Amino acid sequence: MSAIACVILEMGLRVTGSDVAANKLTESLAARGAEIYLGHEASLVSGADRVVYSSSIHQGNVELVAAREAGIPVLHRSEMLATLLNDKKGIAVAGAHGKTTTSSMIAQTMEENNVDPTYVIGGEVVGLGRNAKAGQSDFVVAEADESDGTFLEYYPQVAVVTNIEPDHLENYDGDFENLKKAYRQFLRQVKEDGAVVLGWDDAYLREIAGESKAKVITYALDREADYRAVDIRTQLNQTRFSVMKGQESLGEVLIQVPGRHNVANALATLIVCLEAGLTFKEAAYGLSRFQGAKRRFQIIGEVNDILVVDDYAHHPTEIRTTIDGLKAMERRIVAVFQPQRYSRTYHLMEEFSRAFGEVDHLIITSIYSPPGEAPIEGVTSERLVEMVKENSNPSTLFLSTKEEAEEYLLQNAEPGDLVITMGAGDIWRLSHNLVPALEKKVQGQANY
Repeated sequence: MSAIACVILEMGLRVTGSDVAANKLTESLAARGAEIYLGHEASLVSGADRVVYSSSIHQGNVELVAAREAGIPVLHRSEMLATLLNDKKGIAVAGAHGKTTTSSMIAQTMEENNVDPTYVIGGEVVGLGRNAKAGQSDFVVAEADESDGTFLEYYPQVAVVTNIEPDHLENYDGDFENLKKAYRQFLRQVKEDGAVVLGWDDAYLREIAGESKAKVITYALDREADYRAVDIRTQLNQTRFSVMKGQESLGEVLIQVPGRHNVANALATLIVCLEAGLTFKEAAYGLSRFQGAKRRFQIIGEVNDILVVDDYAHHPTEIRTTIDGLKAMERRIVAVFQPQRYSRTYHLMEEFSRAFGEVDHLIITSIYSPPGEAPIEGVTSERLVEMVKENSNPSTLFLSTKEEAEEYLLQNAEPGDLVITMGAGDIWRLSHNLVPALEKKVQGQANY
């Protein structure tokens, strides 16, 4: 929502908005000229030409009710984004994992090469210092969110699909086949003179690739594809790899983030940028400047040789992928995981219980649930801890709150550790609080 508001502001339109609490995003929007209100009141929509809402807003919200009674058009966030994307050279990034990182990579690579795209990203791009911009070119880069089916609002020029997994099934009648049908429809909506860029290591994408009438371009790390990444080398938080197009070697790429999953994201980005007219050298340069997106392997700080990292990983596959990337750093891994949503935990309890085998020590906090979601009997973090101990990692501890986990880490983290917070809720606050707390502890020891 903040990204869309930012773009509309930069287009010269008046923007007002309401939220339940102030935060950095609302403060940033206010600094750019938006009128921000705390709390929801019917009077706040008076005089608006459009009212835009997110999936987290229930239909009985007083502002939505007032807008409809006043005859003001009411648009879901995805419908507003579609008005920006569909009439231009839209680049829509979909998939179970990697959407934010890949769309961030594309936006920054284009920015570094003066393409001047419009972009709407779900997280702040570290190298750009923002998550949105109204550019002057015809290119519009955005994430296409499958979680609630709203990606079917988009008719892009180029679509990237990184992978497909059975997640968010509560919005697909609990049926993975319905989710795959939605992806099939998404591929059919790509403009015929455009391109579909598919992660070919994913079996489900190989299954549905024929749905698109547009050109299909494939990329992979572990099988034959149109583009492949080979000779992958990771050192600390840098990764180098070479790119093959068929049997032709295009050259080497350096990215400032670890993990094979980020190599795949960079490969998808490279293809999109080549399709947009950049040379390999230009695209590789742009990728070399990418430092990540906030909450995607975001290094928060290092104190007394304890490295503190935050990551958005909230699905078993994302967790395993992130941990695989961490292993190359050769540190003891201490993970703090905050499950998000009772429904997701219910559907994926078994997979979660087997996702942490490579972690040296694991802390699990209470489930973070958005307002309005009812608990599910038997679905608790305590039960998940029991299953993790049984199935993958005996060194697992339940600590209910972020504060308890922070105190535990202050007492038990050791030099050489990599402490990572993981989850889609508010667990990031722990990592941001932990760094200054460690600094204070070290300073106190030095004074003593």
